[in-house]
Formats: sequence, structure tokens, C-alpha cells
Amino acid sequence: MGVEELAEWLDTPESKAVGWKGADGKARESVGHASGRRIVGILGMARNELSADDYAHMRKVVSYIRRHTAQQPANIVTSRWRYSLKNWGHDPLKAL
Repeated sequence: MGVEELAEWLDTPESKAVGWKGADGKARESVGHASGRRIVGILGMARNELSADDYAHMRKVVSYIRRHTAQQPANIVTSRWRYSLKNWGHDPLKAL
């Protein structure tokens, strides 16, 4: 997903409704949604502005996407699985 597309997605109710929100489920924002906001920031930076933490976060993103794409459900179009992956900047339908 491009930076504009990801930013638009993060503003949708579907984006805000999925993901892990802490052990008690009461956090305002899911881990994936926060990651998506950080990805938007990273993609807006020049390479020479990126920190070691930014690179570490993107390695975490790639790892998350690899793990979760292996768990594909039967209905991917409107699944929470797809919406969660989109929060991390990957739309599995675009790969088809």
C-alpha cells in the first residue's frame, strides 16, 4: 500500500475496529493501528533521516506480514485478518 492509501485506510472504522488492544482489550488503539501510523511517518522520511529504531520497526512489520499471510482464512475480502494486515501496510488482495 502506498503512503496515501495507508493513511486513508487508518481513518476508517474498519481499521480502528481490528487488532490487539492489550491484555484487557481496553486500549484506545490497537498495536497494528499504531504501527500503521508509524509506517506512514517512516515512508514520509528521506533515507538519511531514518533511525535504527525506524529500521527495526520496519523489520518487525515485514515479520508480522510474513507470519500472518500464512494464516489466510477462507473469506479474505471482508475478514478481520485482511483489515489487520492493511493496518500494517499490506493489502493481501493486491498480491492476487
